[in-house]
Amino acid sequence: MRSGEVHNKGEISLMDIIGEIRKNPNINKAGAIACFIGIVRGESQEGVPVEKLELEAYEEKANETLTGICEDIKHREGIIDVHIHHNVGEFGVGEEVVYVVVAGKHRKELFSALIDAVERYKKEAQIWKAA
Repeated sequence: MRSGEVHNKGEISLMDIIGEIRKNPNINKAGAIACFIGIVRGESQEGVPVEKLELEAYEEKANETLTGICEDIKHREGIIDVHIHHNVGEFGVGEEVVYVVVAGKHRKELFSALIDAVERYKKEAQIWKAA
């Protein structure tokens, strides 16, 4: 499993990712693992009800981008590991579409890295809502 990947719906779980992070040889230096789970919201930003969401990706470029974000953030002081895994396919309200998981020495660095990873994948990854 790479640290940043696109998956078809149902191919990966949060526990799979945490298990992978726990295999990191430096995990004994971590004081915490934090995660962000993005789910389908039941209404758009404009307040329009949403019943489902379909996500697509330019998979090769998205994998490259997600892995690059993870590698950049892993080099920060106090960060042990970073994983970003985004799902594609059709999702109902409340279903999980993205997992961002960070292991770090202390919560201050950990939460800062988690926020940055979320903001970056939202801006940089080649993943979009299907028309």
